[in-house]
Amino acid sequence: MPVSTEIKVTALSRDFGSQRRLAELLGVDRAQVTRWQRGQGIDDANAQRVDLLELVMSHLLRLYSVEAAQRWLLGMNPSLGDRRPVDLIRRGQTREVLDAIANERAGSFA
Repeated sequence: MPVSTEIKVTALSRDFGSQRRLAELLGVDRAQVTRWQRGQGIDDANAQRVDLLELVMSHLLRLYSVEAAQRWLLGMNPSLGDRRPVDLIRRGQTREVLDAIANERAGSFA
């Protein structure tokens, strides 16, 4: 059974400390996050971003603390050509971000 967007948004808001912070990471208005958390619908593009961010965080939290996972998302990443993972998530570039996490897991750095 798939996890609902409301549950994902609630969990991500908790992981990032607030709806405001989650909205900043996704590049949307905080009111949108509030609506999504209430189950008031989400467009396909933002649903994909929420899904990807939730997937990435679940992988990162197996490796790092919440704080370290947040730093990883916001920092320049050599495995991503010195781009920030959060920027790729906003653009829906799933494979590159997941590959960078796999590199972290393997302990290798590009």
